[in-house]
Amino acid sequence: MAFHPGQHFIELSRRAAGPLNLLVDSTGIKFLGDGEWLARKHGTHRRRQYRKVHLAMDTATGDICAVEFTSSDKGDSPVLPDLLDQIPPNETIGTVTGDGAFDMRRCHTAILERGGTAIIPIRKNGRRWREDCPAAKARNEIRRATQRLGRTIWKRWTGYHARSRVEAKMRCLKAFGERIASRDPDRRNPHPNCPHEPL
Repeated sequence: MAFHPGQHFIELSRRAAGPLNLLVDSTGIKFLGDGEWLARKHGTHRRRQYRKVHLAMDTATGDICAVEFTSSDKGDSPVLPDLLDQIPPNETIGTVTGDGAFDMRRCHTAILERGGTAIIPIRKNGRRWREDCPAAKARNEIRRATQRLGRTIWKRWTGYHARSRVEAKMRCLKAFGERIASRDPDRRNPHPNCPHEPL
């Protein structure tokens, strides 16, 4: 991430050749509105404003490859296809690692359409899907492997624990976001369309 005076930027860095392995996650960011310090000074309460930031991070380098900002009530799974759309079409995606919130048809489909392999644990009590599409077959393979190996060994075997890296970056971003002052977050551009886009 690169920050410059007057604006805050997310830098989508170049990476070495080879398949791109992604870690995906999200977190809420608190925006401090105008007059926050006055509210604190006079002991009054102002409702905090929140936005949700969704990231796709390069497993190898820790670089942020895609980002989406949504309302705080937006789920993770609907945003994953948009994150993958930000990856250039000529970029080969190897794996996409996320938590159980991404164990949805739309996510497995979006990953498979980009030629990637999902490393997504089956949600608790997750049932077998009807295999009416390649994405459902791939997801059921994860379920069978998890049942055969056990969840703990499956996570080690697939490298799932690498997602702790994106969680660490999320904590840093959240700490930074809590210091952001915004007059009107809704007026800010929520979708970066170029390598350097103002938050």
